[in-house]
Amino acid sequence: MNESPNRRAVIVGLFVLVGVIILLGGILTVGNLHATFIKKMKVTAIFEDVNGLLPGSNVWFSGVKIGTVKKLSFYGKSQVEVELNIDKELQSFINRDSKVKIGSDGLIGNKILIIFGGTEKAGDIQEGDTLHVEKVLSTDDVMNTLQQNNKNILAITNDFKVISKRLANGEGTLGKLMTDESVYNNINATTRSLQQASVQAQQMMHALSAFTSKLDDDGTLLNELVTDTVVFQSMAATMARLQTIADSASVMVNNLKDASNNPNSTLGVLLKDDASGERMKQTIKNLESSSQKLDEDLELLKHSFLLRGAYKKQEKEKKKNKE
Repeated sequence: MNESPNRRAVIVGLFVLVGVIILLGGILTVGNLHATFIKKMKVTAIFEDVNGLLPGSNVWFSGVKIGTVKKLSFYGKSQVEVELNIDKELQSFINRDSKVKIGSDGLIGNKILIIFGGTEKAGDIQEGDTLHVEKVLSTDDVMNTLQQNNKNILAITNDFKVISKRLANGEGTLGKLMTDESVYNNINATTRSLQQASVQAQQMMHALSAFTSKLDDDGTLLNELVTDTVVFQSMAATMARLQTIADSASVMVNNLKDASNNPNSTLGVLLKDDASGERMKQTIKNLESSSQKLDEDLELLKHSFLLRGAYKKQEKEKKKNKE
């Protein structure tokens, strides 16, 4: 029995429909287009430089893709406003004070946006919020930094070459130390002197320690001075008396100064009046002359016939007393 044309058309149509459904399912599965039907939430971020970010770039949060970049548009004079589509169901995980930065998908992969940070007290992100942007170093910045570091390393290398050359030529203190043996010998002698001084200092410290240990020996003067209150009080009294004597001497010296400065006092007259000084000198000379004459007269009387016998008798008694 022959099949009707309508039945054949229906079967072909069913096969085509099933094929289309399978094709759409495969496309949705492979291309992850099922996310198109997930409810989205729009947020924005304003960048100074997007570093090659494109619409359709992925948005990541804690290592999980949560949305895509919808569009880029200029904002102000030189800034770029980036509009993000984020899954509505992940709203509760993102805080309003979270930050966003530009990253790379791998070392040299496509640019992506990364949302991070935030505090719970700020609350959940809402439709139309603007996220704070965290500035990161771009590839150009990294290359510029590396280039500058290379320049610095080259400058350091050149300086080190100059320094090493000067050291090899014996220039400077270190160069002389490395090449001039006399400098080394002087430093070595100085080191030995310092070692000897250190040994002597240690010996002095040992001697001082031995001396101080004797303070604990009973019966010694130092121990009594340190521990005996009676000796200490006696020394204190002696010092007080010495202080009193010193004060008295000071008063006497002051009085002598005052008397010498007073022209009406005897000492002042002797020190200040030249005429009185001359008379005093003359009087002393007269006394010396009179004393000398008196000695001569007594010597003559000793040899006179009146006193000669008495003088001899006196000499004999002196000799007997000596024997």
